Amino acid sequence: MAQKLFHIFRNTPLGRETLLQSIYFCRQMGVAPKVYIPESTKFLMYFENDVVQVDLDPSYLNDPDTAVLHAEELLKAARIEPDFFRPKNYTASTLPDVPTSFEFMCSPRSVSDLSSKIGLGYIGPRVRRIIQAARFPVLITSPVFKPWKRIAVFFGGSANAVNALRLGIRIAKITGMALEVYTQAGKKKEESYRAVVRERGLEETLNSVLDRWRFFHEGRFEDNLYQVPHDALVVMGAYGHGVIRDIMFGSTMEKIQSTISNNLLIAGPRYTIVG
Repeated sequence: MAQKLFHIFRNTPLGRETLLQSIYFCRQMGVAPKVYIPESTKFLMYFENDVVQVDLDPSYLNDPDTAVLHAEELLKAARIEPDFFRPKNYTASTLPDVPTSFEFMCSPRSVSDLSSKIGLGYIGPRVRRIIQAARFPVLITSPVFKPWKRIAVFFGGSANAVNALRLGIRIAKITGMALEVYTQAGKKKEESYRAVVRERGLEETLNSVLDRWRFFHEGRFEDNLYQVPHDALVVMGAYGHGVIRDIMFGSTMEKIQSTISNNLLIAGPRYTIVG
């Protein structure tokens, strides 16, 4: 069975950009998009340890008579056979259940606020909940379609950073694109980070795809982010925190997602390593 990326289609010009980004990701990764054209503004996602109600903004229901046609046109132009998700189970008559057995999910930075209100540094609470609960990585798209030609992994040495590194290596192997690693090391020795990679048995496989490992020993992290290529898919890990069951990126992750406009692939604390 082909691996799937779940995509919620919004029949607007910005929604077109997001679907184009999903299509590009799928073609690079060899996965198939599963497109959901919602008929209501709410649906439920049942995860192993959480149930997330997603509240879409009204623009997701824009011009329903042309939504399927517009999505089909984009998919067929990419020589992808359209495959639409149609809910079979409903918790309530207007509350469809969406499965969570996908390998990836694509999302804008927020699904519940009108695009005019979305700032670069704002990732909506529903998207954060999904990242926290999902076993799959979530693709957070740039505002407009932006092809990526390389992979950039942010690595700080934590367990979640190791998972993100594994994910980045996997993408590099599948796509044949070069992998770059970025570490804000400060006064810590570079060897301490390399030792983590060796201890996890990743040194050889990392070196097989690694183009460069950039350590920042000076300067503010947000200023150093200028060194990240604009055409890189940024891969990073996030971690769950606190009894409120919300997602907290931490100061480093907040700076990344609020400073650069690259496409982001975020692996949450329950991300299951594949491959």
